[in-house]
Amino acid sequence: MSSRVYATFVIAVLTVALAQAQQNTSPSMPGMDMSSHDTQSQPHDMKEMPPDDAATHAMHSMEGRHMDMGPHMKMTALRDPKAGDDERAQKVVEAERRVMEKYKDYHVALNEGFQIFLPNVPQNMYHFTNYSYGREAFFTFNPEHPTSLLYEKHGDGYTLVGVMYTAPKRFTEDDLDQRIPLSVAQWHEHVNFCAAPEGRKAEALLPNPQFGFRGSITTQSACDAAGGTFHPVVFNWMVHVYPLEKTQADIWSAERGHDKSHVD
Repeated sequence: MSSRVYATFVIAVLTVALAQAQQNTSPSMPGMDMSSHDTQSQPHDMKEMPPDDAATHAMHSMEGRHMDMGPHMKMTALRDPKAGDDERAQKVVEAERRVMEKYKDYHVALNEGFQIFLPNVPQNMYHFTNYSYGREAFFTFNPEHPTSLLYEKHGDGYTLVGVMYTAPKRFTEDDLDQRIPLSVAQWHEHVNFCAAPEGRKAEALLPNPQFGFRGSITTQSACDAAGGTFHPVVFNWMVHVYPLEKTQADIWSAERGHDKSHVD
């Protein structure tokens, strides 16, 4: 982890901790509803809320490339193309481009219920999340209702560069393929998270940590032995898409994430 990313990571953790102390609440990871809605009426995935620090760890793990997360990142494999995949994928891209045109002005997104995740923490890319759309994604796929809009910050404003869709963590790869063909898109989810026990959470920020998404612990037994709380899967399936890019590889890039070459 570079010093710049490490500093950002520390700031994020402190920011969330301060917010919790002041408001007894914290922003949720894009793709998860962390609100106070009645959990009895929510899908099963939404009842199993991860620890608050997991949201910050996961967000800042994305400051690098997804492939760098090793045993803490699960990605779908690219499948061989089948008849109709290109047409289905193109329909999704066309819908995304309509979304991009609608929310080119980030003020429109804010006015329509999108919320900035960790707005005061410096990031290479900001998720503007619509939690209603996130809940909708548990039951159906509407490409014009992305869970998050992806903006890069330029000066005092934001430039829309992509969208993020989510799907329930219970989904199989065949389920995901029904939403977007896996011959073009790679979904990812954060896995094998060992949350540090009380009084040891800061250890996740140290070099060579045991806990968190950079941690050496990747199994239930090891996490139990260290006194942590193990989460086999944290949050939901996610996929980032960049519909204004010129090539299919760039539109469906699984590695772009917060690639610094795309930031001023």
